[in-house]
Amino acid sequence: MLGFALVLIGFNLRLPIASLGPVLPEAARAGGLTPFATSLLTTLPSLCFGLFSPLAPAMSRRIGAEHTVLVMLAVLTLGTALRGLGSAPALFAAQIFACLGIAAINVLAPVLVKRDFPRHAAMMTGLFTMALCVGAALAAGATVPLRHLLGGSWALALAAWALPALLAALLWAPLLPPQETMLGPPARPRSLLTDPLAWQVTLFMGLQSALAYLVFGWLAPILRDRGLSPAVAGYLLSLSILGQAVTSLVAPSFAARRRSQSGVALFFSGLAVASLLGCILAPLGTAWLWASLLGLAQGGLFGTALMLIVLRARDAVAAGQLSAMAQGIGYLLSALGPLLAGTLHGLTGGWGAVAGWVGVLGGAMAWSGAQAGRARYVGASAPTAAATTGARAR
Repeated sequence: MLGFALVLIGFNLRLPIASLGPVLPEAARAGGLTPFATSLLTTLPSLCFGLFSPLAPAMSRRIGAEHTVLVMLAVLTLGTALRGLGSAPALFAAQIFACLGIAAINVLAPVLVKRDFPRHAAMMTGLFTMALCVGAALAAGATVPLRHLLGGSWALALAAWALPALLAALLWAPLLPPQETMLGPPARPRSLLTDPLAWQVTLFMGLQSALAYLVFGWLAPILRDRGLSPAVAGYLLSLSILGQAVTSLVAPSFAARRRSQSGVALFFSGLAVASLLGCILAPLGTAWLWASLLGLAQGGLFGTALMLIVLRARDAVAAGQLSAMAQGIGYLLSALGPLLAGTLHGLTGGWGAVAGWVGVLGGAMAWSGAQAGRARYVGASAPTAAATTGARAR
């Protein structure tokens, strides 16, 4: 039951983010948002994940990891529901609340998997990541039809995604232990700030997230601007995200069986950049092909990035410390993806400059992934055999 509950929680962790893109133009018009404000709205997830990630270890030391997850599921439900108010302030407040809940769960999920599923961590990582991608694909593809079912209200369509989060909270609550093992980093969490490997893992996590949130926020508007209808653009975004479910399931196990994950990171980085550039620049009739390949690439990137947190840590405590750093600092870095994309589009009125930004992101991501993929532990200079052990997680 614990494994199923974790997978259901993973299903909820991108619903508020992926559902916004398909109705972003309507929400921006209704709220009177400027291009910069619209870019900021799509960038808030990355900023919030970075700012709020350090709260998770602190809360888990006080009330325990499982109780922290329950509290944050409630916050996620509330934040998603607030979008039903439909105003610009409500949109920003809802995004902040929802992403606060997601940020804490993001950090604790790899630690829970490493602690509770030490022999099946790679499988649980894949299932958790796959559920996350399936949820995001469903939100991207179903939000526009849901808006039509709800009388054309984009606000109610966005708020409806609070229901799965409420269901996850109700399922998680009975699983809370009476006395919980406290999870959190050691008393000196800043020690990894001087570790080059920790920074390489952090950069790879942050840069692949920057590309992911650029896609979440801007792929549908890009395709709409190129001539596709809102519904078709949403379907292609959904197709892309659904493709992530395939590789996010298999990439962690594949990466875990290899001593070095550098080649895996390089392959998926190159495929992701080429595919997104295809969506922006290639003939519109081939958009479905590029969107599909983009999804496969991003699922592999995400699964590999999460697996690296586990493979580069000796135990659950080190995994929690590395997870907090990689997702805290990494997600702050990832805010540059959608923010600069929106700003460049607003300044130029086209997507050529955005294509250049995608190329820069891809090069930096490939380098950091190649460095982070080498078989070592954070806090140790010698190579390790971690890549061949069973203690791995999402």
